[in-house]
This record gives sequence, structure tokens and C-alpha cells, in this order.
Amino acid sequence: MTTFAATKTDYEAVIGLETHCQLSTKSKIFCKCSTKFSSPPNTNICPICLGYPGVLPVLNQEVLESAIKLGLALDAKITRYSKFDRKHYFYPDLPKNYQISQYDLPIVQSGHLNIELFDKKTGHVTFKRIGITRIHMEEDAGKLVHAGSDRLSGSTHSLVDYNRAGVPLLEIVSEPDIRSGLEAAEYVQEIRRLVRFLDIGDGNMQEGSLRCDVNISVRPIGNSEFGTKVEIKNMNSFSAIQKAIEYEIERQIETIETGGHITQETRLWEESSQKTISMRTKEGASDYRYFPEPDLPPFKISNEYLQDCLTTLPELPAQKRLRYQNEFGLSAYDARVLADEKNIGEYFEATLNEGANPKLVANWISQDIAAYLNTNKISISDISLKPDNLAQLVNLIENKTISNKIGKDILPELLIKGGSVKEIIEKKGLVQISDLAEIEKIVMQVIAEHPAEVEKYQAGKASLQGFFVGQVMKKSGGKADPKLTNELIVRKLQSQT
Repeated sequence: MTTFAATKTDYEAVIGLETHCQLSTKSKIFCKCSTKFSSPPNTNICPICLGYPGVLPVLNQEVLESAIKLGLALDAKITRYSKFDRKHYFYPDLPKNYQISQYDLPIVQSGHLNIELFDKKTGHVTFKRIGITRIHMEEDAGKLVHAGSDRLSGSTHSLVDYNRAGVPLLEIVSEPDIRSGLEAAEYVQEIRRLVRFLDIGDGNMQEGSLRCDVNISVRPIGNSEFGTKVEIKNMNSFSAIQKAIEYEIERQIETIETGGHITQETRLWEESSQKTISMRTKEGASDYRYFPEPDLPPFKISNEYLQDCLTTLPELPAQKRLRYQNEFGLSAYDARVLADEKNIGEYFEATLNEGANPKLVANWISQDIAAYLNTNKISISDISLKPDNLAQLVNLIENKTISNKIGKDILPELLIKGGSVKEIIEKKGLVQISDLAEIEKIVMQVIAEHPAEVEKYQAGKASLQGFFVGQVMKKSGGKADPKLTNELIVRKLQSQT
């Protein structure tokens, strides 16, 4: 695709997101069937979720509570009198030929989400407020599995797994306040953090428990009218959301600039080609023939129930990030890493409760431990290094019993096997050498063994100081105090002149 650098800045994107969050309840929204993921096909089903005649759905109260908690976390208005509606459409994965959803009285309305856009290069953080139009409760559809092989169509038949039919969803609809792929990706990530902190969903995009549809148009900067909207589907990662939007913005601008027109359509993100491709055109709004669900009565939210939900809210991700910066003096980046997952924050605070330095603990978690978790694709709850032993490691480095290098050397063993840091360093003889006379003796040996390097250093090649430090560390098995070593090397080399 051609890039129109000169004209791209004359346009702005207008983006709104519809995010579907699958709730982590043990049973479905209107029946007692299990919501367990990856069960054998069509084993978690019953006459209610399959829509047999004469059956009556009953609302799972945990779904209502989850919706209210998310609404409160988004500083939104909780609808005190709400109801369910039937949304009619005909598709094989919808066994009833209608979906129980909410239309004109959604449980949550008029909220907002503040997102943080973090620049890793500069460390600068900018904030943006994204409006939330509504959140409504609804049931999920089943899943189509395309099978067989055909040279033209790609498959010969489709199978339907109804295990997912009736699994509870919250649909979160944003205002069209988003202007870039980066903002959209951060918005979805913050939604994911919220549902995880609230413990109402796992937010796993790969398993489809967090799904996102993007509505996007472009318009000349200064115009108040929206352009023709295109919907993008099939994005199963934050990077895919960002890339799909960035591609679509450029595609729409190029189409307009070359004299074409934007077609209102649904497009799919194709990961292999890194492009959006047309799926189907949309001539106008669909008529879903909504009407109030006759088998579920309307419901009222009392002040007492609302207060009960409010008192169970945990500290939210944004609140935790701000507290970590203000209370512990952490950088925006470290606070972001530590508040990204609920269990990482709990691990961090448990380590501090053992008397460790907050900034040093933050460094270990956000750097070395985070790298290990990412490489091995595991959670911090899966490692064997417990908070009390991390605190012990940090304290031993801070009081110079061991060096930072020794700490990094024994970290892999601690992560895999756990155990007492003191016992490990005593067993391996890793206690740091801080005796001035002992280090001086090693320094003099190194200087005597490398006369050529001494001569080069004295001739002005100051970078060789690192070479001498390395040699001392090698001779001492990494146990020499780095600060004392550096000071002694400089002093002894200068005294040789």
C-alpha cells in the first residue's frame, strides 16, 4: 500500500469499540450448565440453553453483580430498572434463533475509562478519557467448526458446538473517542485489567473470552460529520487490534485520495497478510425485531444491593499505579508492570511486608523476574521464589553481603527450586568479599599479570578500567565488592605512573 505522508496528517480517525467480555461464572447466564472451556463438543448443554419449547430461563445473579461491579469501576450510571430483550437473527450457532440481550434499558450507561499512553523511550505518560456508552448483559452463541477440505471453498461442511451457547457476556460499547490503533489497544488492555482485578473474567483473547469489534471511519480534520463506517472483526491480540486499525486508516485515506469511496462493510483482519479483507457489505442497520423478553421479568436494583457491590470493589489498576508512584516513588513504567496483573501487585506488596526496599524489589520484578515469566509464558504464582526469599535476596545485596551479580547468578535456581538465599550463598561460598586488603591483593595480581593493558590505560585508554574489573571479578569468583574494586583499580593504576 502506498503511504500518503503529505495528506495523512490532514485526516483523523474516528474509532469506537464493541468489546465482549466472557464472564468467569461456573454456570451459564440462564441455566446451570457448566461454562468450562475446551469441554468435549455439545456436552455442556441442556434444554434451556438450546431453547427447547416450554423451558424457562432464570438469571444467574452473579452475572448481574459482575455487570454492576464493572459499571461502578467505570464510574458509570447503574440503571435501577432494567430488563432483558429478545434480539432476533437466524444463524446456525444460535439454537433459539434469537439471543437474550438488552436493548433500551441496559444495566450500565454513561461511564468512562481513563487510559495511559506510555512512551517507553522517554518514560512520558499521557492520559486520555474514553467515554463508555453502555454495558449490557447477554448470552453468547455457539461455535461453528468448519471441517473437510475443498479446493475452492476451503471446507466441505460445518459442525456446531453449542457448549458456548448461553455463556454469559458483558458487551462494553465505547463512545467514538478513540483516534489511533495505539489508543484502541491500550483501551482494550485496560478493560482486560479491570475485569481481571474485579475477578469477573479472565480476559483471555486467545480463547475468545475477550473479543473486540472495531468501528472505524476517517474524516478531514476539522469536520464534525463522521465518514463511512467500516467494522473490523477477527482480532485476537492487542497487537492485532493496533495493526488492523493502522492498516485500515491508511487504506481508507488512500481510497479517498485516489478518488474512490468507502463502502460500509464488515472486514476481517488477516494475520498472515497483515491486511483487512472484505467479508460482507452492510447496506443499512439490521432489524433485529427487539421486544421485551417474556420469560424474564424486569428487575430493580435497590440502594442496599448497589452499596453491597460497591463495598466489594478492590483497588483498581489505575488507583494502584498512582499509589505505587506516590507511596514508593516508583517510575511510571515500574508501577505499570507491577499493577498489570492482580497477582503481581500482591507479590510485590508481600515482598515489601518482609522489609525490603520498594524500588529494588520493583526492579527485580519488572526486569529479571518479568523476563523469566515472559520467556516461559507463566504467571508469577507459578515460580518457586516466594516473596520472603526475594526480600532476603534484596536485603543481602543492599547490605553488601552479596553482589548484584551474584544475585542474578542464583536467581534462576531460586525461580525454579526456591529455598533460602542465605543457605544457597553459604553452601556455594558466594558471600561478597568486602575486606579492603583482600581485594587489594587480587587487584595487584591482576595489574602484575597484564603489563600491556596497564601501559595502554596509562596512555589514555580509560575504557580498559572495565577489563581490569572483569579480571578481578574472575579471580574472586564474582565475589569482590564492585565499588571497592573500581576504586582500588583506579587508585593503583594511577599510582603506577
